[in-house]
Amino acid sequence: MRTYIGHQQAVSAEDFVELALGTPVELWLGVDGESDEERAARLDAARDILADPEFRNLPDDVARIAAEVIEAHAPELFNVVLLARPARRRRPSRRGAAA
Repeated sequence: MRTYIGHQQAVSAEDFVELALGTPVELWLGVDGESDEERAARLDAARDILADPEFRNLPDDVARIAAEVIEAHAPELFNVVLLARPARRRRPSRRGAAA
């Protein structure tokens, strides 16, 4: 089964996020190994996008998407299992030791 958002086909989780936000995730998070110049250019582009009235709801949209993901995956995210502590070894008492 194929999934389309508008006229775009979404084939991965990254596609869904990009189509929901209207921008690639890498624009906001960066990529491994980017140079200082690439980072500066990416941040300039991000500032321009945030200044565009079309994207004025982007921070709210990101918060909503994050909340939906947390809600959908809460059992896995918050599945905390307490680990048993190892038994403490007792030291021999110094009481009664010969001086």
